[in-house]
Amino acid sequence: MRYMKPLQLFHDLMNTTQKQRGRLLGLDVGDKYVGLALSDFDNKIASPFSVLVRKKTNISLMASDFESLISKYSLKGFVIGIPFDKHRVSSDAVQVKVFIDHLCRTKMLEGVKYTYWNECFTSKNVELLLKPLNLNHPVLSKTMLDKFAAVGILQGYLDFVNRKMKLIATE
Repeated sequence: MRYMKPLQLFHDLMNTTQKQRGRLLGLDVGDKYVGLALSDFDNKIASPFSVLVRKKTNISLMASDFESLISKYSLKGFVIGIPFDKHRVSSDAVQVKVFIDHLCRTKMLEGVKYTYWNECFTSKNVELLLKPLNLNHPVLSKTMLDKFAAVGILQGYLDFVNRKMKLIATE
């Protein structure tokens, strides 16, 4: 896996032919689950996709899950939510970086590019949206929250980079 700055990841993706372009996967990394969101082939719209159970004791299994998703859904990059705080490094941010570092060390996802995107308040926003649905089952509620938090992360990224690329094109 290779880290890239947010705009560089999108720029590289868009500088390929439509057929080679592929999609992006948004990740909301939590203690128990990793919420996933998938972009469309134009990389403009994020949709809720799935939730993976975190396999902390066997990261190779997680890497294998990602390998399957990469080939099945033509994924070219990951947009990983991380809480940014200018004043301190949060334990959640450390947890996300450790997770990605462990994925990198498996050497199973060598061609995958990734970037980080600020996920501050995505879970809280989704929680407020889901509250009226009265999802009484705790696992269903948590997995829905994780999926839609991943959508918030990926859609925020897509909106930003598409807007930025449009501005660059008009200059």
